[in-house]
Amino acid sequence: MWFFSKPATMPAPETALPGRAEPVLASPRPHHVNGRAIVGPYPDGMGIADFALGCFWGAEKAFWQVAGTWVTAVGYQGGFTPNPTYEESCTGHTGHAEAVRVVFDPARVTYEDLLKVFWEHHDPTQGMRQGNDVGTHYRSAIFTHSDAQMASALASRDAYQVVLTKARYGAITTEIAPAGPFYFAEDHHQQYLSKNPAGYCPDHGTGVACPIAFRGVSAE
Repeated sequence: MWFFSKPATMPAPETALPGRAEPVLASPRPHHVNGRAIVGPYPDGMGIADFALGCFWGAEKAFWQVAGTWVTAVGYQGGFTPNPTYEESCTGHTGHAEAVRVVFDPARVTYEDLLKVFWEHHDPTQGMRQGNDVGTHYRSAIFTHSDAQMASALASRDAYQVVLTKARYGAITTEIAPAGPFYFAEDHHQQYLSKNPAGYCPDHGTGVACPIAFRGVSAE
């Protein structure tokens, strides 16, 4: 990934990069792992969850391995620049986080199950960074699609803070906000660790279990 010095504060909307009208993912290919359409349309009844937890390569892999996940994709979310490129997002001047979209079957895996995966696969106390990955695009965030998702996200944050504090971690810095536009990333970033099994995949999890009972089915 990119290790240059980057801003550690969000840009103002008026100073963000202008972006473009056209998507950077012009011709979406099927998911590299399961062959399904990453942009949709998705089957009726599917839920959508959006998370940011550092480098989106490893984050996406964590979610596509969850039984009940229909499809995953990576993109840019939470900022101001329309249809940014990866290089633009890495400057810190778009305001976007590296995000993962998880399309899931609520009959097989719950939103709370996905929150547990989210919390346990990164360190949500680090602000605008994950380990050596520094910048606003590496921040921890949950972008919600309903009042119910917002309530669950906030409740899970409060529950996880209790156990993190006992483990001597600091305050959770995760942004929790209603989802704005999700801009799908370039094709070579989609399912990167399936296409490049030896690729960069840092594990910044704290090792502290999130006190949410996993209710999904077991992975096959």
